[in-house]
Amino acid sequence: MTTMDAARVAGRGPEQTVREAAFEVLRRFGLTTIFANPGSTEIAFLTGLPDDFDFTLALHEGSVVGMATGWATATGRPAFVSLHTTAGLANAAGALATARTNRAPLVVVVGQQDRRHLAHDPFLTGRLEGLVGDYPVWTGQPARAQDVPGALARAHHEAVSGAGPALVVVPMDDWLQPAEALRSAAAIDVRRGRPTLGPELDELAVALDEAHAPALVVGSAADDESSWSAVVTLAERLGAPVWQEPFGARAGFPQHHSAFAGHLPPTRSGARSALADNDVVLVLGAPAFRQYPWEPGDLVPAEATVFQVTPYADETHHSIADRAFVADVSLTCRGLVAKVRARAGKAAAVRPPAAALPPPRAGEPLRPGHVFDLLARWLPEDAILVEESPSSRPELHRRVPARAPLGFVSAAAGGLGFGLPAAIGLKLGAPHRPVVAVLGDGSSLYGIQGLWSAAHYHVGALFLVLSNGGYAIMDRLAEQSGQGKQPWPPFSEIRLGTVAAGLGCPADRITSYDELTDALSEVLPTLADRAGPRLLDIEVAADLTYG
Repeated sequence: MTTMDAARVAGRGPEQTVREAAFEVLRRFGLTTIFANPGSTEIAFLTGLPDDFDFTLALHEGSVVGMATGWATATGRPAFVSLHTTAGLANAAGALATARTNRAPLVVVVGQQDRRHLAHDPFLTGRLEGLVGDYPVWTGQPARAQDVPGALARAHHEAVSGAGPALVVVPMDDWLQPAEALRSAAAIDVRRGRPTLGPELDELAVALDEAHAPALVVGSAADDESSWSAVVTLAERLGAPVWQEPFGARAGFPQHHSAFAGHLPPTRSGARSALADNDVVLVLGAPAFRQYPWEPGDLVPAEATVFQVTPYADETHHSIADRAFVADVSLTCRGLVAKVRARAGKAAAVRPPAAALPPPRAGEPLRPGHVFDLLARWLPEDAILVEESPSSRPELHRRVPARAPLGFVSAAAGGLGFGLPAAIGLKLGAPHRPVVAVLGDGSSLYGIQGLWSAAHYHVGALFLVLSNGGYAIMDRLAEQSGQGKQPWPPFSEIRLGTVAAGLGCPADRITSYDELTDALSEVLPTLADRAGPRLLDIEVAADLTYG
């Protein structure tokens, strides 16, 4: 075998293109599932894909990134995304912001016009630098076509270590250029670190031992089996109540456990009231603290000492904690269990149980609480529940607890359009788990194109749309502002079931309690094995329970 033949066998011969070299890098890192909405600047990359690559189409870039975010969340691995130039990247901006806040690792290739005439500003030239702000954890614009494979390896590293979307901008002619040796790109390997505490663990243990009434606040970075187990053991040893962070992307504790106190209110006065009896607050895997409406006063009682443990260093920069530690939640909790004294008794119940609503009387409308009570009755324990129904979110929290890791997923960034495509990606990434999305009708319209992907790829998710004919949360906020009537009209004419059917997704319009009972009792028990999507368009009253 000649030197030239050996190089060709090794995949580094002069005949190899940048595209072929890029596929080698993508294979190395398991990035063989492509989520995309194609554009002309990606034709050279996407056409004639190798057989070991899977292409998943969505009809809007928000759905593309939402599905990829769900897939990455379910699998724990980076997802690969292909976006068109300016229009594609701009359409995906909100979804990329959610991916960043939800800590979803994404490797995103953004197409660009032909490098050979970029200087002349041809049609579809993307002015891409800064287009989506600081939401990417890293952005690479390779200086040469031959630098693209290495940039993809770098993007994988940045997506994993930065826990967010990493972008690589690739001019369309780069893919077919001759490649160079891939030694630097191929040698890169990435493993997410598990930072641990040293002497600081003793400091934290002493503070908890000396506390009169400690409390825990958990968040998304505690949402895995190891962390759930460790936090449960620590809470039981301390006899401490456990609060869920407000606006969390995921649940950090089993919400049917007797120590679960509820969701920490998203207001300063609410948080102070909830933590009024606690002199030490340990925040685990969550910001300290994310709020929504501004209020005067402290975030926590003045007498309380706040400690924070998070694997994300950037979370500490916005923290009001007295001491913040960048460390793994599970390992920290297990270390603390070995050091703190066991306390007698259990944490007093803080969260009042939500009594089931009686069925509506003749002529009365369904309310979100009716939907959630029936959902809780039949929802499998291992189900993944995706939430994007802002006006009824607190009601959902009160009535449908997360009972397994990855049991609750939402958009921590707050932008709409995440829930529907994320549910599809979650089911694709965790096909053995039942997936239910609880959506508002207004929220659904931001990502409704995703239903085509759910139908086309036979994704067995259930979509529950609470149709109240308007932006109920916005109506509530307008009412609270005291500035008069809102200018936006309702949209009660819309029938989401009709739209869903037009996109190939089976759907039913639900207007009565009996219809809802029949539908949920039929679908939920066998949801894990469902071979296609279903949408229930449920007519509900505009309950304004947000708070």
